[in-house]
Amino acid sequence: MRAVVVGCGYVGLELARQLAARGHTVTGVRRSDAGLDAIESIGEQMDSDVGADGGDEGEVDAVRADATDPASLDALPDADAVVFAASSGGRGAAAAREVYVDGLRNVIEAYGSRAATPDRLVYTSSTGVYGDHDGAWVDKETPIEPTTEKTRVLAEAERTALERAAEFGIDGTVTRFAGLYGPDRYRLDRYLDGPVTAGYLNMIHRDDAAGAVRYLLEADRARDDAVLVVDDEPADKHAFADWLADACGVPRPAKRSKEERVAEGDLSAAAERRIRTSKRCSNDHLRALGYEFAYPTFREGYRDAVRAFRAASE
Repeated sequence: MRAVVVGCGYVGLELARQLAARGHTVTGVRRSDAGLDAIESIGEQMDSDVGADGGDEGEVDAVRADATDPASLDALPDADAVVFAASSGGRGAAAAREVYVDGLRNVIEAYGSRAATPDRLVYTSSTGVYGDHDGAWVDKETPIEPTTEKTRVLAEAERTALERAAEFGIDGTVTRFAGLYGPDRYRLDRYLDGPVTAGYLNMIHRDDAAGAVRYLLEADRARDDAVLVVDDEPADKHAFADWLADACGVPRPAKRSKEERVAEGDLSAAAERRIRTSKRCSNDHLRALGYEFAYPTFREGYRDAVRAFRAASE
């Protein structure tokens, strides 16, 4: 398979590594020098591994392009599958629209205009499109209810991934990621220092976020319009914080209710809405498709972070 990963960042780099390790050819797309260097380092590591063990690994190369600049997309190679995993850099709704909607449309149209179009498109979205469910479970069949300007942009991008791609005969899939964590994103201090506000954590380790996309690309039977990518166990934040503190060998942090946090009076309207939003996301569908998790719960996923913390504390 020839795969192109547009926005080959935190998840995309791991996806490129996993695909290449299974013999696929991958092109990672970034617009910055640092981003291109990161992709090239994956390719160099793959080349080194092939030289060391004589395996049949694929290839990873880097291409400079910007999804928001249609002219730059001529540089992208033909592909069997395209993954759109670009980020708006944590900026506001206008920047999100420029990347997630306009940029995604640019990529679809650039590939759709070619003589050989991709078979697959995967767009990486967020479970944020479900909105607030007061702690109830949501799954693939739950209607999305975006409640903020940014999540409404994400919902529009999902429609673009499915509908605009279909106009060119490209089979689109939306993967809704829960909160990403993993190397460089464990954020231990957030939970060890406290105080920790009540709520649920829906999480997915970086390696499983990438692994799920890789699995969906490789498994023809898994051509769904939308798939939740979340681990087995939504975690109560207070219980998670206590588990993490115990595992790290430090005192358990202070706790507070949502009402207590809101009463402090320093939250923006958007931040207060995030605090009040609560749901538990089910991965039953992804499990039914046959994906096997490397880190089925936070206990396995935080093992390396806990080990490193304890070693640094000795």
